[in-house]
Amino acid sequence: MSATAENPDQGIDPARLDDHDLLRELETIHRSRHDTLLHGSAAALNAHNIRMAQLEAEYLRRHPQRPVTPGRTRAGARAREE
Repeated sequence: MSATAENPDQGIDPARLDDHDLLRELETIHRSRHDTLLHGSAAALNAHNIRMAQLEAEYLRRHPQRPVTPGRTRAGARAREE
């Protein structure tokens, strides 16, 4: 049983979301991250961390070969510094 099935406050199991809904959920949680970090309770931040990790893990499971922008790699970041 997934954490979301055990705790309905965590939302729908990410594996049950279609690609469109998964991306929408990811966009929403990333937009709310800063505010939750700065102003959320410890419980809210913990719930946010759990949900974000679930959604991101599902996205990575579905897209293991996702395109990576060269500038977002360690080597790319070092090249910008030179």
